[in-house]
Amino acid sequence: MQALLDVILPVFAVIGFGYVAVWRGLFSESAVDGLMVFTQNFAIPALLFKAISTLDLGQNFDLSLLISFYAGSTTGFFVGLLGGRYLFGRDWEDAVAIGFTCLFANSLMLGLAMTERAYGADALQANYAIVAIHSPFCYGLGITAMEIARARGTPARAVPGKVLRAMFRNALVIGILLGFAVNLGGIPVPGMIGGAVDMMVRAAIPCALFGMGGVLYRYRPDGDFRIIAYVCAVSLLLHPTITWTLSGINRLSVEATRSAVLTAAMAPGINSYVFANMYGRARRVAASSVLIATTLSIGTIWAWLHLLP
Repeated sequence: MQALLDVILPVFAVIGFGYVAVWRGLFSESAVDGLMVFTQNFAIPALLFKAISTLDLGQNFDLSLLISFYAGSTTGFFVGLLGGRYLFGRDWEDAVAIGFTCLFANSLMLGLAMTERAYGADALQANYAIVAIHSPFCYGLGITAMEIARARGTPARAVPGKVLRAMFRNALVIGILLGFAVNLGGIPVPGMIGGAVDMMVRAAIPCALFGMGGVLYRYRPDGDFRIIAYVCAVSLLLHPTITWTLSGINRLSVEATRSAVLTAAMAPGINSYVFANMYGRARRVAASSVLIATTLSIGTIWAWLHLLP
C-alpha cells in the first residue's frame, strides 16, 4: 500500500490534474497542444541530451539489459501486428499501427517518473540506457514496417530513405544523437548552455505528465474494445513478463532488473497515437489504448513493485 501512496499515485495525480483541468475548461485544448509541443520537441529532448551526454556509456550500456527489454518490446510489436491482422481482420497498415502501440512503452513520461519515485534519482542510469535507443529503435521498426506495408508498387530501394527522413525529423532522436556526440567526442558544454538545459530538464517530466492528462481527456474511448483489451494485455502483461524472465536468465543486477521490468510495465506512450496519426491508421485504437492502459497500469505497476527485488 505504501508503494501505491508514495510512488504511483503522485505521478498519476499530476496526469489527473491535467485531465480535470481540460475537462473543466480551466486549460484549453490549444494550450495542451502548446504544452505537448514544448515537452516533446524541447524539454524531453533536452532531458535526453543531458542524460546521454553525461552517461557512463561503458558501464551502463549493458547488452544483456537491452536484450532483456527489447526482446519483450519486439515480441509485443509482432504479437500486436499479427493479432491485428489475423485475429481482428484489420488491413496491414492498421495492423502495423496496432503493433506499434504494443511496442512503444511510455518509457519517458511514466517510466522515468515511476522509477525515480520508487528507487530515487540515482536508479535512473539503466533507464537512460533503455531510453537512449527507445525512440530510434521503435520508430525505426514501426516506420520500416509501415513503409513496407504501403510500398505496393514502390521500389524497395526507396524505403530506407523514407525511414531515415522520418526518424531524423523526430526531436527525441535529435536530442539523443546530440547527447552521444557530446559524450563520445568529449565536447565541453558551456556553463550558460548547461544551465539553460538544466532548467529545461527540471520542467520536462511534470509538464509532460500534466499535458498527457489533457491529451487523454481529448481521446476518450469509443469502440474497438476487444482490440484495446488485447493491446492492454500485450503492453501491461506480456512485455514485462518477458523482460522479467530474460533479466533472470541474463543475470542482470538488481538495479538493472528494476529499471528494465518497471519500464516494460508502462502503458503505451503518447507516441503510439502520434505514429497512428502520422499515417492516419488505427487512431482510435491507439488513443483509447493509451488512456485505458494508463489507468489499468496503476494496478499492474503496483503488482510489479511488489514482485521486484
